[in-house]
Amino acid sequence: MQSRPGAVRRHCIPMNSDILPAIAALLLGLAGLVWGADKFVHGSAGTARNLGVSRLVIGLTFVSVGTSAPEIIVAIDASLRGVGELAVGNALGSNLANIGLVLGVTALIAPLPTQRHLLVHEGPLLLAVTAGAGLCLADTTLGRSESLVMLMALPCLLWLTLRLKKTHPPEAALAGSGAIPQLTLAGGLFWFAVGLAAMLAGAEALVWSAGVIAREAGVSQLVIGLTLVAVGTSLPELAASLMSAAKGHHDIAVGNIFGSNLFNLLAVMPVAGAIAPLELAPAVLTRDFAMLALLTVLLFGAVLLARRPHRPGHTISRGAGAVLLAGYIAYYGLLAITGQGAGNGG
Repeated sequence: MQSRPGAVRRHCIPMNSDILPAIAALLLGLAGLVWGADKFVHGSAGTARNLGVSRLVIGLTFVSVGTSAPEIIVAIDASLRGVGELAVGNALGSNLANIGLVLGVTALIAPLPTQRHLLVHEGPLLLAVTAGAGLCLADTTLGRSESLVMLMALPCLLWLTLRLKKTHPPEAALAGSGAIPQLTLAGGLFWFAVGLAAMLAGAEALVWSAGVIAREAGVSQLVIGLTLVAVGTSLPELAASLMSAAKGHHDIAVGNIFGSNLFNLLAVMPVAGAIAPLELAPAVLTRDFAMLALLTVLLFGAVLLARRPHRPGHTISRGAGAVLLAGYIAYYGLLAITGQGAGNGG
């Protein structure tokens, strides 16, 4: 039976397609990433605690690396499979989710106290790294040389972070902290390995399923990376920040966002370009990075307002959290309008 001229063609997924196994693999992959990241952080933070490292340094380094590990592993796996645009979307989308979703929701639940170092150290550093990432994406390509430069900046950042915080006095509450487990070195290494293995398996399932879903739904790998994969791999940050805020460990909750976003821009995104240089769609710069830059500036503005001399508790208010969350929702509306088939370059 022939369709009438001008009739709207509906996209129907064939009954014999891989969509159902892909959805199952997506859910299992996300579960493996979240569970693995939790065990990874458990081992890393517990070991760091035994070394007498402060909560702030744990949040900016060990927890940030651990909660960013799913994105890094997904980026490597995606690049090796020839879908590096998924990794770029994952990096940008995860940073958007960290600021708009994770920090926005956390601030709505409990206003987050800030410390001066976020205003004079981590905040300006995040703004500078975000601007540098924008320069790398300005020509809508992600080359190997610029990616390697960004990757080499990461150990320098870690060294600088530890150097700046070396004089930070350990908190009295650290010894009794429920969010930072007491583990032996062997126990920490065990959970580190178990978590890493779970994340590797989860990443493999996630990248395969994302490719199938993108093909069947008729959207690009970039959009899948910006949405499904980004939100999924940001669940560890959301869980870590909510748990930390609920237990009063605000240094971890806020420091984790700054640290994770720095790692995403200096590790997750450039690892894709280092493995296989990418040609990206213009929307990556004009839509995705532009919104990330805006939310990053709003985040710094929220910290700036929180540090006002007469601000009680120097907190990121619920109002600021609502603005960040609203910006994230608005971005999804923009993506729904412009995202169909976008980002096929690469």
